[in-house]
Amino acid sequence: MITTEQNEKLRGWFVGRLPDDLFESLAAVTVDREEITVVGRIPEPRLTEGASAGERAAAVEGRIQEFRERTREDRIEVAREAEHRFRKKVSWGVECGGERALFTHIAAPVMTRLRQPERQVLDTLIAAGVARSRSDALAWCVRLVQRHTDDWLTELRESLEHVQRVRAQGPDTTAGNDRAPTSPADEPTDEPTDE
Repeated sequence: MITTEQNEKLRGWFVGRLPDDLFESLAAVTVDREEITVVGRIPEPRLTEGASAGERAAAVEGRIQEFRERTREDRIEVAREAEHRFRKKVSWGVECGGERALFTHIAAPVMTRLRQPERQVLDTLIAAGVARSRSDALAWCVRLVQRHTDDWLTELRESLEHVQRVRAQGPDTTAGNDRAPTSPADEPTDEPTDE
């Protein structure tokens, strides 16, 4: 888990490194063990007064696609630097007109062992047509928990940050590490990320 201070440094790096005209503003920089996701706000398309919801949705979709294509090279350049510095893949997204779109981003496999009652929950979701597979059903369950327990998860994350701060004050710590934490599974890559 990344601390608030590390997240602020990471966000600050992107604020300083991104071209000034890339986004109207930086909406979010989110990080986990595998990936950094950078989401920026872009201007809404100008529509005539009284435009229909369908026209508005199509215009927003077109604006997002135009932004993605036009800024690809700039985003790849920033991603390469960030991936080298932080040893994590960088993914991109935008907010436009109340819509959020993520471009190419990681779907990391997570292995788990489940007992029969837990497997039955997943199988019920499959039988009901909510999910196509156990993997899909498990991801659905995680999204459901995330949606309904934001306050609890926020409190838990804050508690974990406190534990990390206390550990950092211990006798076996090394000072001066301004990089986001990495795990042994993280490997540097030369492949560009966009996209």
